Amino acid sequence: MPRDRKRQNDSDLQERVVYIHRVSKVVKGGRRMSLVALVAVGDGKGNVGLGMGKSTEVPLAIQKGVDDAKKNMFHVPVTESGTIPHEVEGHYGAGRVLIKPAVEGTGVIAGGPVRPLFELAGITNILSKSLGTSNALNSIKAAAEGLKSLSSPEEAAERRGLTVAEMFSGKEA
Repeated sequence: MPRDRKRQNDSDLQERVVYIHRVSKVVKGGRRMSLVALVAVGDGKGNVGLGMGKSTEVPLAIQKGVDDAKKNMFHVPVTESGTIPHEVEGHYGAGRVLIKPAVEGTGVIAGGPVRPLFELAGITNILSKSLGTSNALNSIKAAAEGLKSLSSPEEAAERRGLTVAEMFSGKEA
């Protein structure tokens, strides 16, 4: 039974190729070319993952990337207005991505590689700025680290031993 549920869950997932790069390895006979695909998958309900695949053919590299992304999925807390609960900055290598919640109607304001990550996570209103690098891999991984570090109001209240109402009222119990 759980196997059927997993197949059902996989059919809900959308996948988006963030980029495909051609890389070469110098060997005795010359250069050996291969392709690296960075893929994002998500269900639009707060679950998203990133994966990389490498192969000599594009479809195989993309499929490997999708399989890797499904293994590396994580949950992002998304509010009713389709944004994130609080501001966060993600770091990965030289990449830094500043991610801010936005009011309803703003849309996804994000640079190239980071945009598919937010859209597949189900975030519809967000502001982000990529800082430090223009490398797509470092930028999207920094954004993913930022999203992983988010905590929902319920989690923060539980950690403090309060209810959500007490936490936002400003009164200590």
